[in-house]
Amino acid sequence: MSNAVTIFDTTLRDGTQGEGVSLSVEDKLKIARRLDALGVSYIEGGWPGSNSKDIEFFNRAKELKLSNAKITAFGSTRRKGIAPEEDANLNLILESGVSVATIFGKTWDFHVTEALQTTLEENLSMIYDSIKYLKDKGLEVIYDAEHFFDGFKHNPDYAMETVRKAEEAGADWIVLCDTNGGSLPDEVADMVGTVVERCKAPVGIHAHNDCELAVANSLAAVKAGATQVQGTINGYGERCGNANLVSVIPNLQLKLQYKVVSDEQLKSLTGVARFVSEIANMHMPLNQPYVGSAAFAHKGGIHVSAIMKHPKTYEHIEPERVGNKQRVLVSELAGQSNLLVKAQELHLDLDKDNFESKKIIQQIKDLEHQGYQFEGADASLELLLRQASGQLEEAFTLESFKLLVEKSRDQSVVSEAIIRLNVQGENVYAAAEGNGPVNALDNALRKALVQYYPDIEKMHLSDYKVRVLDDKDATAAKVRVLIESSDSENTWSTVGVSPNVIEASWQALIDSIRYALHGKTKSPLKESVPERVGIVNH
Repeated sequence: MSNAVTIFDTTLRDGTQGEGVSLSVEDKLKIARRLDALGVSYIEGGWPGSNSKDIEFFNRAKELKLSNAKITAFGSTRRKGIAPEEDANLNLILESGVSVATIFGKTWDFHVTEALQTTLEENLSMIYDSIKYLKDKGLEVIYDAEHFFDGFKHNPDYAMETVRKAEEAGADWIVLCDTNGGSLPDEVADMVGTVVERCKAPVGIHAHNDCELAVANSLAAVKAGATQVQGTINGYGERCGNANLVSVIPNLQLKLQYKVVSDEQLKSLTGVARFVSEIANMHMPLNQPYVGSAAFAHKGGIHVSAIMKHPKTYEHIEPERVGNKQRVLVSELAGQSNLLVKAQELHLDLDKDNFESKKIIQQIKDLEHQGYQFEGADASLELLLRQASGQLEEAFTLESFKLLVEKSRDQSVVSEAIIRLNVQGENVYAAAEGNGPVNALDNALRKALVQYYPDIEKMHLSDYKVRVLDDKDATAAKVRVLIESSDSENTWSTVGVSPNVIEASWQALIDSIRYALHGKTKSPLKESVPERVGIVNH
């Protein structure tokens, strides 16, 4: 058995069938370049017979200079009752200019008679004719045996006959699909092993995640002899998604010792996962294995104390191997170990026996009791630690702000903020409108500061979340606001808490600005804590 596994990525085709996933042609080209750099062997670009967007992608993909991957087009076997050269979908694959075609056909007799409404014999001819036609045109052909595992369970003889027909026609790969995602790893292993024994063509696996087993089924298939794994980045795909290649690749390479990508390419895995998530405008789970920001995050004081002695105590691999990093969270569950590690990251001199260290931990616990959450707001935590250590110079101090929100019968809501700051000893006034009061405050604050700190133009707010903490108090409840900010190189998060959503937003907003300007200030520290202002209601 070969120790190498080929990766077939279908993010651009099967992944876009997931709810909420939509990619433009430009998006697909960007992702294709990153997938090629990651080291995948095949990139399935789409179905040229289904929409004009995919046709445009294949036309533009001809200009891609790929180092590792081949672009493949997807399609079905010929329609019943016609010759392959008369089938529009097969001819569109040829016209797309790809060198590899991925063709799916029916394996389950139930689908042949009910979905295709044809005979079992005609389905075998459809498989053979389609693959032979494309092979005769000089294409590499990957045959996806749709519903193979369900088909094998119901009629194993016919299921095997379909893959034999594909092999007779010259298919370069036989890929077994768990299309409904309902199979278990032991079933997959047994059936894949049977096909590997009976077929000369190399075998692959295409698993869906309807039972949360797509990754496990893919690994089981490889251990049974499959040498190609199909899947998507971050597991995107129809219904519950496809096998998540972001987990498949490191599990194969680091746990089962298969050769999948180079060590350097593996280090790019976290970056690729987050890049695709950003392009697809999909939230990436914090706890996603290997690549999530919480994958190597430690919160409990006992855990942190142990990893300070040796990371292996609570980490199954070195996070750097997949391009991730260790994080220590500071919260109400934290002990001094958490704080010391965080201080080390910031190059702050804190001693575990120091009274100041204990004081800061207690302050953090008290703030979290009030509703602050620093594990999701690293920038606010850093400011707190630097401030307590006397290593933070304030870029500005607030004198006052006012908000005006006006709604008339015939007009939309208009929000205006008027702000007065002290910046480097000078009083600065600014007013700005915005799309809501928080945006107006943000615009006014930037307007006041940009003449002193031009770099502020490079940052922007990338996310804004409000959570009600005490819902039993209804509209009088405390709220927690988390703001995520970005510039061309970094992303950081800040937090604010108050019974007033505007004040909570202001706290998070000024922390975001303070963090961005840290190191760029010229004036001395004016006060230990920025004023938490009252709100002027209009």
